[in-house]
Amino acid sequence: MTAAIATPRARRVRPRAAARVAPAALLVLSALAGPLFAPHRIDKPITEPYGRAGAVAPLGGDQLGRDVLSRLMHGGSALIGSALTVAFLVTFLATLFGCFAVLSPRLGQLVERTADTVILLPPVLGIMLLALAWPGGGRLAIIAAATLLGTPYATRIVAGAAAPLARSGFIEAAIANGERIWNLALRELLPNLRSTVLALFGLRFVEAVYIISMAGFLQLGPQPPQADWALMIRENSPGILLNPWAVVAPALAIGSLAISVNLAAEALAPDHRRNEELR
Repeated sequence: MTAAIATPRARRVRPRAAARVAPAALLVLSALAGPLFAPHRIDKPITEPYGRAGAVAPLGGDQLGRDVLSRLMHGGSALIGSALTVAFLVTFLATLFGCFAVLSPRLGQLVERTADTVILLPPVLGIMLLALAWPGGGRLAIIAAATLLGTPYATRIVAGAAAPLARSGFIEAAIANGERIWNLALRELLPNLRSTVLALFGLRFVEAVYIISMAGFLQLGPQPPQADWALMIRENSPGILLNPWAVVAPALAIGSLAISVNLAAEALAPDHRRNEELR
């Protein structure tokens, strides 16, 4: 009977989820495959500085006359790769620490104090300090800074979601049976936190996009003449009235990426209320 009830509901939910996941998947794939289809080299001027959009350059030229469209198609792959790396690392570490924190009072106190300290540190200042202190700086420094600053707060989110589970009967029964803390965290708690972990990954990806973009705008990450969406906004902002597309196009790309991925993560997250109804 349960399967008969679950099937129609699952069929109604899947099209909705697919409709929200498709834009994010299409945008990510387009950004990753963009360099293969760029019409011009990213370092070759083809118009006058801030040239108007035309047949040769559909989005016009940048401050050096380079094709904005070609640089736009090259500028998303590194940003997406960096954001995915940060989101994966933060989610993995936060999930690991969060599950253990609710089972170990000492670790829980350490996580709480560390998170409180990191929250007091302004994100821009923290990223600047870590990026400037990192040998050579660049994109790797921004990834490390975003991971270090994002993990404590994300750990508190996971710990908050895992705390009620840690006080539930099946955990107490497992403890009474002599289960080790590794088994309790990874086999008992983690499978019941799928919704939280997936939603956290989506939020961390969106935050990473904004952090990396902010760092690029401040020239703490990628450096000219690299093609990067945030760097394009900074470089071309003085000529926004001459060729608005040089600034508007990368800004729209960053915003669309963040919004679409956030909606996709929310759509893919399991619905606990629906699961309870199906039981």
